Amino acid sequence: MKALVYEAPQVMTLRDVPAPSLGTDQVLIRVAFSGICGSELSGYLGQNSLRRAPLVFGHELSGWVEALGADVPETAELHPGAAVTANPLVGCGTCGYCITGRQQLCPHRLLLGAHVPGCNAELVAVPAHAVLPLPAAMSLHDAAMVEPAACAVQAVQVSGVGPSSRALVVGAGPIGMFILQVLTLHGVNERYVSDLNSTRLARAVETGAIAVPVGPNGLSEAVQRLSVGHGVDVAFDAVGSAQTRRDCVVSTAAGGRVILVGLHSDETSFPVNSIIRSEISLTGVFAYTPANFRTALDWLARRRIGLADGVVIAPLADGPDWYARLVAGEGAAKVLLTPGATDTRTKTVCCHDSSTQHRLVPPRSPVRGAGERASAGRGAARAGRKSAAAPGGCMTNEREGNR
Repeated sequence: MKALVYEAPQVMTLRDVPAPSLGTDQVLIRVAFSGICGSELSGYLGQNSLRRAPLVFGHELSGWVEALGADVPETAELHPGAAVTANPLVGCGTCGYCITGRQQLCPHRLLLGAHVPGCNAELVAVPAHAVLPLPAAMSLHDAAMVEPAACAVQAVQVSGVGPSSRALVVGAGPIGMFILQVLTLHGVNERYVSDLNSTRLARAVETGAIAVPVGPNGLSEAVQRLSVGHGVDVAFDAVGSAQTRRDCVVSTAAGGRVILVGLHSDETSFPVNSIIRSEISLTGVFAYTPANFRTALDWLARRRIGLADGVVIAPLADGPDWYARLVAGEGAAKVLLTPGATDTRTKTVCCHDSSTQHRLVPPRSPVRGAGERASAGRGAARAGRKSAAAPGGCMTNEREGNR
């Protein structure tokens, strides 16, 4: 199969690699869309400890079921050809964090495209319990954005905002845009936004947010002026640089909260005495719970949230160029790579353009080895389970639940 392989800082190559081996409890997905995440850009530059060459990046995906592992039952919703997305963050299933629904904090968690090969490839294998069938009217295009939307759902949830809150979002990339939209769903009307990229900032303002100009001393003076001296109750840093984190702190009112989402710089110095005296809380948000992920899927399917303009669809072969362009400051709202596309043109589309909303038909697969092995394995497994039937003909269920 074709895969985009990260081989060294700023070096990505389209290569022929073996198809993934399919575990008995896994689902093989033929990838329709694979989104480029901002957290991957530091990996592309060689500045991310999670991503080591050689590696296939990608954890934002949608596609079709190619094959089911031997222990994965076929259902009306989960079967070869079904349109799906997948939660790329998998916990151990047994630790205290996992059993209380906080798999994103599991010390043994695995992230697709970091700890295991990701979805910048024609095929990707994921645990069956992480796979979510798409609602009937949902497009694969929108489904590829569930993961960044889930990050926004979690960030706003932990912030504790309410209708009377003033909120600042620094960074109008995909997660920043989703945060602005989720804030609206929480009833927050006074929303401020800042971004150095004028194209992204203009898109954010179109959502009803108030643009905050960056002055010689950062954002705080403008925030204070726009909020009539109050500052904001909650500030979201969706960039992750030392400057944007400090901007969020100094723009936050006493008793307020700063939500740190961006993962760019590893170290930042803060005015700690001021934070203590003003009783400002700093909260990190790494990812999302499974419940957040399902909420994001539902809201995207019902179009309560979504990226409306500037989404770029590009063939996988153009991936190296797009990673470089995004690092250089390209203002695309989102870049979706199409590993299985036969159309090799790059397109910028509206997310809710009717031409992008159809449920695409899975392409005929030239990569059959993994699927054929899975089918043979499923047949053998079924025969084995039948011979081990419990008295009275009832089948014994050896499959675990959510691991």
